[in-house]
Amino acid sequence: MQTATVTLALSQEPAGGIAGWAADLVDKMGGVGAGAAIALENLFPPLPSEVILPLTGFAAGQGVLSLASALFWTTLGSVVGAVALYWIGALIGRDRMYAIWAKLPLVKVADLERTEAWFAKHGTKAVFFGRMVPIFRSLISVPAGLERMRMPMFLALTAAGSFIWNTVLVMAGYWLGDQWELVENYVGVLSKAVLLLVLVAVAVFAVRRLTKARAGRAAQHRRS
Repeated sequence: MQTATVTLALSQEPAGGIAGWAADLVDKMGGVGAGAAIALENLFPPLPSEVILPLTGFAAGQGVLSLASALFWTTLGSVVGAVALYWIGALIGRDRMYAIWAKLPLVKVADLERTEAWFAKHGTKAVFFGRMVPIFRSLISVPAGLERMRMPMFLALTAAGSFIWNTVLVMAGYWLGDQWELVENYVGVLSKAVLLLVLVAVAVFAVRRLTKARAGRAAQHRRS
């Protein structure tokens, strides 16, 4: 009877959509369901961890699963999703990436070489801290695979960074109770800010490249 009451309390909170889907997974599968949802969130970034993790914390507060189970399974799900993306990067491979890069407009092979050099120097920090940055949480696993970062190191950094991020959001949902959706509001703002910064950086990069290319063509025209 107690379990049914707890499950009903969880199921009635989300109105539907992603929150309803995640609540249903956690209701039916407990920690395993939360882990599966987070693994999918890594593979499909539009699925927001700022909904799934606080909801899992709320579920733990309602007794649907234990707090330790929530943290263990969500961290394991993060690692599983990250490893899948790592192997996507590894399967693409360095040579194929260079071949694709050479065909892209507005970029140069030298850009990719500098990126490689940067990742070789700062890759461990990028993987660890990247797990705590919206959007980059998923993307950072791909260059790690491209560069074939040692798997034990990748797993350790991914698990550590994911555990910190997951703990913050799960505990927020646990403490906020039926107001867990407040977490989504604040982290959603952070996600939008990160996305805006990325778009601005891409736009600035594109404008500079186009301006430089036009200046080069104009100088060549004057010489001819």
